Amino acid sequence: MKVEEKLIIGRLESIALPELGIDNLQVRVDTGAKTSSLHVDNIVKYMEKGKPCVKFDLHPDIHNVDKLISCHAVISDIRKIKSSNGSSEQRYVIQTPMTLGLETWPIEITLTDRTDMNYLMLFGREAIGNRLLVDASKVFMVSAETK
Repeated sequence: MKVEEKLIIGRLESIALPELGIDNLQVRVDTGAKTSSLHVDNIVKYMEKGKPCVKFDLHPDIHNVDKLISCHAVISDIRKIKSSNGSSEQRYVIQTPMTLGLETWPIEITLTDRTDMNYLMLFGREAIGNRLLVDASKVFMVSAETK
C-alpha cells in the first residue's frame, strides 16, 4: 500500500464499536501500545454454547458517568499485558469490529481498569496496522472529514 493511500489520523480520534453498542467513543492513539485497551467495569466471565465469554459495563461518555452500556463478547484470548507503569496483569481479549470514518475492520481489545487515565480507550499499533498513518500534531482528523 502506498503512503498516499493510507488514511492519516491524529493523536485523538472518535470511533464506533458497533457490536458493543458504542457509536462515538473518543480514543487516544498510542503507537507505543501493541494492543488496544478499553476501560470497563464489572467484568464477569461465563460460558455460552461451550464458548468462554465475558460481560462488562462501560461508560462511553467520560463526561456523563450516569450513561452505562452493558456489553458481552466472546473471549478470543487471555494475555499478560505490561502497562506503561511497568506492572503486568492478565487481561481478557475480545475481537470486535471498529469503525473509523468510513472504514470498518476487526480489532483486538484488552479489557482493563483505566480509571486513572484521561481516555477510556487506547488505540494501539495492531489496530492501526498498515492502513493508517498517525500525525501526532493533529486531533480528530478523520472525525472531521466524515461529519
